[in-house]
Amino acid sequence: MITYQNFIGGEWVPAKSGERSQNFNPADTREIAAEYPLSGKQDGMAAIEAAKKAWPAWAAMTPVARGRILSKASQILESRKAELAELLTREEGKTLVESTGEVQRAIDIFRFFGGLSYTLGGQTIPHDLPQQLLFTRREPLGVVGLITPWNFPIAIPAWKSAPALVSGNAVVIKPATQAPAMTLELARAFSEAGLPKGVLNVVIGEGRAVGGELATNPAVVAVSFTGSYAVGRQIYQQLAHRMARAQMEMGGKNPTLVLADADLDLAAKLVAIAGFGLTGQACTATSRVIIERSVADAFTQKLIEKAKAINIGNGLREGVTMGPAVSKQQLAGNLDYVDIAVAEGAKLAYGGRRLTEGEHAHGYFMQPTILTHVSPKMRIACEEVFGPVIGIIAVENFDEAIAVANGVEVGLSASIVTRDLKKAMLYTERIEAGVVKVNQISTGLALQAPFGGVKKSSTDSFKEQGAQAIDFYTRVKTVYLDYSA
Repeated sequence: MITYQNFIGGEWVPAKSGERSQNFNPADTREIAAEYPLSGKQDGMAAIEAAKKAWPAWAAMTPVARGRILSKASQILESRKAELAELLTREEGKTLVESTGEVQRAIDIFRFFGGLSYTLGGQTIPHDLPQQLLFTRREPLGVVGLITPWNFPIAIPAWKSAPALVSGNAVVIKPATQAPAMTLELARAFSEAGLPKGVLNVVIGEGRAVGGELATNPAVVAVSFTGSYAVGRQIYQQLAHRMARAQMEMGGKNPTLVLADADLDLAAKLVAIAGFGLTGQACTATSRVIIERSVADAFTQKLIEKAKAINIGNGLREGVTMGPAVSKQQLAGNLDYVDIAVAEGAKLAYGGRRLTEGEHAHGYFMQPTILTHVSPKMRIACEEVFGPVIGIIAVENFDEAIAVANGVEVGLSASIVTRDLKKAMLYTERIEAGVVKVNQISTGLALQAPFGGVKKSSTDSFKEQGAQAIDFYTRVKTVYLDYSA
């Protein structure tokens, strides 16, 4: 078991209450993964004050100097990649292959933004009068709050903190309590890389106390949040009330369209990876397959064969391809949605039950689940499950498929499998989603490209990732200079 403290003002400190909590390995709950402080409002206030104190000197550094620290942190993380991947698997549950990939993504994100530091700045704009200079400056905001989820416990803190830091902001991160170890390890890497004390702070605690402080404290000028719609909406309202900047990335109900002309073997492979990979615990996971009726039965059989081939178990064991749900509550929610779907008229084609025998006896394991005869108005077709549960909706044609895909309140990621180039391009135009994939899995993102959703998936104001991520963490100042005299 690893014992952690909060990271505030460059120091490892306990919660002011002295209270602590433990996280258990979701694959084997007999094992304590780590122990943490149980922080409250006062700890959040201390972290904000530390960031406020550190910010002016950090903002005064050049972007390149800040970028070098990000690059150094990337090197430190890379030297510890295997160790961090194992820790991630023990706490969050995903397979070691998946955890290793996620740690590598964090490494690459810091490397990317370290390099991007050489290009940060404003632009020169042609003036309509002679001997006039018109240009912009890009400046940091100040203290920003980052509220991150448990499902990508190192990648999401990385893709939020990297642009925030390289832009010259000081940050306070509140990671989800189910899997905060990776964020604390990021703090350790930055401390070793020479980040000035107080520029990055991490506070472990419940959202209502610590997250609430970030949302309401006037010293915090912006908050970037990833999590559920209900919590995101509440934080958004709190920020709007005091006119602070907000970036909310929330849920998805991501469709993969399978057209009659598709390679069904490819379609089944892509859907299985996107729906069952990461135990379905990805905001971009495929949870709806919308398929032309003429090929629905054949596709379903191929998808069932893919599900049967999945090796479910402890992610540290070689050969395992799907780990447990992150918690008892998440598992119960997944199984409840299966029961609700069947009660509403869906048919259970495969899976749908908890695994409790042998190596599964002490973990939160369930079978990958396939539901057929799903109609667009069923809850399983409209609400995010966040587990390895796929509903198959049969439609008559491409136009109906688009209508069904768009008939939900969210719009994060969407995929299509087809050989028809025209329909593929029409899909990219007509689908209501922030990310569109053609003949690819709905999960998986390029770190150099912007990411974000539409409708209730996002505030849809500022994108995350890629060079555009800088926009949320900076303001633009316009400068007019007359040198005619």
